[in-house]
Amino acid sequence: MRSLAPVCLPLVLLASGCAGGGDAVREPAAAPQVAAAAPARGPVRSFSYETLDGGELSTASLARRFSVIAFVATYDVASQVEARFLAGLFRDHTPRINAALLVLEAPENRPLVEAFVATLKLPYPVALADAPTIAGEGPFAGLHHVPSVVILDPEGREAFRHVGLITQEALEEVLRGLEREDARSAR
Repeated sequence: MRSLAPVCLPLVLLASGCAGGGDAVREPAAAPQVAAAAPARGPVRSFSYETLDGGELSTASLARRFSVIAFVATYDVASQVEARFLAGLFRDHTPRINAALLVLEAPENRPLVEAFVATLKLPYPVALADAPTIAGEGPFAGLHHVPSVVILDPEGREAFRHVGLITQEALEEVLRGLEREDARSAR
């Protein structure tokens, strides 16, 4: 049996307020640089993962809204912070957007993932990635680093990709830009 120590200590620290206290996670002193939105959106990303609650995280389940998907791992403290930033984004912008977590861990780590989700009280769908996605292949080729974030447009095309921690405020700025871009192209 695997030890829960890799996930429990960071979760205990986060839950006890060491990451800023309360429900809010404070922005790091030096905010990461935000990557620019892709100038030309590619093909529709076709994917389907089973969520922890037996639902589906798929191209179809996310259709018709911008969708922010964070790629994380339970053993990574930055992933825990990213999950909290995503929870704030989801809380502040639902039903305008979708949000989801894709955990880049093997199926045998499901108990750790369930503990991660329960401890952080995540309000959005969470799914375990398949082996090709964990390897950086499949529909999100190249994204096997944690944390990472992808934003899909309402048609399911990748509109933005960022490797590394990105704050809720930075994600909001990217979403505003993408929405303006879509409004201009709809005219």
